[in-house]
Amino acid sequence: MILDRIKPLDAILATAEKKSLNRTLGWFQLMLFGIGCVIGTGIFVLTSAGAQKAGPGLMLAFAIAGAVCIVAALCYAEIAAMVPVAGSAYTYSYATMGEFLAWTVGWALIMEYAIAAAAVSVGWSGYFSGTFLNELFGVQLPPWLAAGPLALGGAPGGLINLPALLIALLVTGLLIIGTSESAKFNAILVAIKVTALTAFVALTLTSPHFDTARFNPFLPAGVFGGWGTGVGAVGAAATIFFAYVGFDAVSTAAEETKNPQRNVPIGLVGSLLFCTVFYILVAAGAVGTIGGQPIMGPGGVPFPAGSEELARQCAMPQHAGALVCSNEALAHVLREIGFSGIGNMLGIAAFLALPSVILVLIFGQTRIFFVMARDGLLPEKLSSVHPKYKTPHVVTLLTGGVVALGAAFFPVGKLADISNAGTLYAFMMVAFAVLILRKRDPQRQRAFRVPAVWLVAPITIVGCVFLFLNLPIDAMLFLPGWGALGIIVYFLYSRHNSHLGRGIVEVVDDIEGDETSIPINPPKG
Repeated sequence: MILDRIKPLDAILATAEKKSLNRTLGWFQLMLFGIGCVIGTGIFVLTSAGAQKAGPGLMLAFAIAGAVCIVAALCYAEIAAMVPVAGSAYTYSYATMGEFLAWTVGWALIMEYAIAAAAVSVGWSGYFSGTFLNELFGVQLPPWLAAGPLALGGAPGGLINLPALLIALLVTGLLIIGTSESAKFNAILVAIKVTALTAFVALTLTSPHFDTARFNPFLPAGVFGGWGTGVGAVGAAATIFFAYVGFDAVSTAAEETKNPQRNVPIGLVGSLLFCTVFYILVAAGAVGTIGGQPIMGPGGVPFPAGSEELARQCAMPQHAGALVCSNEALAHVLREIGFSGIGNMLGIAAFLALPSVILVLIFGQTRIFFVMARDGLLPEKLSSVHPKYKTPHVVTLLTGGVVALGAAFFPVGKLADISNAGTLYAFMMVAFAVLILRKRDPQRQRAFRVPAVWLVAPITIVGCVFLFLNLPIDAMLFLPGWGALGIIVYFLYSRHNSHLGRGIVEVVDDIEGDETSIPINPPKG
């Protein structure tokens, strides 16, 4: 049977204790990890794209995505506190739905984090080349060093995106040195961008340029833009969901958290609520001061964000100041309302803050890799822990290298939408895992319990499917294609090398708490 391998929770916990990572993180650091990823990605990268899809309804899009994330975060909080080990949705699926489905979740998460980290590295490169070098020092980076072989829209690019390559490698080195050191660095960056965004909200919402008339029409493309189009408020929510991957990364740090039963739920829910409120306020300030109406194409449908058609429209004088045409949306807003100096400072804040996004994404990806290797589904050498730094240095170096190469040579394109497909799949599986554990193991201690779980978990599942079906069609098709490749890898390597499949399971002695490896009869097949 393909679904016959379910790893006992006690075995998962015993394996983590025997080959564990160093527990150094508290609830405040976990919240900062979540805020570091969520705020940086959504505000600095996706604001213009979201406005092009939804117009002023961008605020509703943030609320829709945030609502789905809140119910998903509750499911994550219960199961992450109960199973405080690395691996996130992959580990939870292994303990409830079996090895094969867990593999598909882990495979999707590997794709999600790597693509997102490469995309944000390229986004940081734009701020570095533009705001930092050009605006501050008047230095123009040679085009062949500032972009990969293909730019967005298929336009001619350069030879290599050197800044993107270097920032990915720098963050990788920081993660190898240690989780605690990475968290301290991340806390500084989070403080910088939260301060900058607070100033943005204060300046825009109190500005004489703020006019509620700019919110009309609120939903120029409607709530639903049509299946596979990725526009409208729901289509924008499906794209903006990319920004909320931060709270998922928090759960991957459970094995490195002090008192995870208390701190993981606080980090998950706290970072999500903080960021959702911030998103809505920033969107209101941006739209209310300079407007956020999308540029419409034939039939009253917005031009696709990032498309060549939109780029041509933005080159026209009448659209020069449009929010949807800016690569530095928030800095652009402040410049338009007379705060050029502060706008440039906000651009610098983005330049300083985006490395924290890359850090959290690579951190999350390496922890998924680490646990899959520890289970034998990937080569076990990947689960090696550095003797000095106590970090999974082999898989961190491998992951960082792949992210750096992707950032250096490939265009960003629609990577946010593609990454979202994997994220939504993982979130849906966590909701299933919570329901299964409530039914199968109701007596197990739960430091945090989802209120009304038989309502919240199904809402999470429906919400994830709903957003997935509102992604652009190519993003929806990428996930099954990537999944098919993963299934081939599973049957050619992972299923035969799995520790569980070979009958090797870590258990905890109920009396003395001793850990032993015992052979069991391996499942057939």
